[in-house]
Amino acid sequence: QVEQYVGEIKGGLRPAMKLTVIGMVHSNPKSFSVTLLCDPVDASKDVGLLFTVNFSEKSITRNARIAGKWGREEKTIPYFPFTAGDTFKMEILCEHQQIRVLLDGRQLCDFTHRIQPLNLVKALQISGDIKLTKVA
Repeated sequence: QVEQYVGEIKGGLRPAMKLTVIGMVHSNPKSFSVTLLCDPVDASKDVGLLFTVNFSEKSITRNARIAGKWGREEKTIPYFPFTAGDTFKMEILCEHQQIRVLLDGRQLCDFTHRIQPLNLVKALQISGDIKLTKVA
């Protein structure tokens, strides 16, 4: 069963805000993604961050879509942190210049903000081969 979650970010994204996603990876996962959307209803609108985890490639891709165009993909990660069947705690920290992603308390990657002002980003969407325990 594929998880589908969309939650509003009240007042939009802003520096010092933290989003926490706690969940468990399926036993035979292909991929999942965490997306910061400007419009929770119309997914074709701008995207502040698309964070895609691909298990077959052991890759994590980050990108953003502005005015209908996807930008340059970022793929550098120090390690691949997800394991099939394991639980994880992902923290998305919004800073002034960037979004910092922590996994189980370890820094995983940064993503420089491409959408300004930040408060245009209004929703968090999660979908794929995981089971969510908590989103805050």
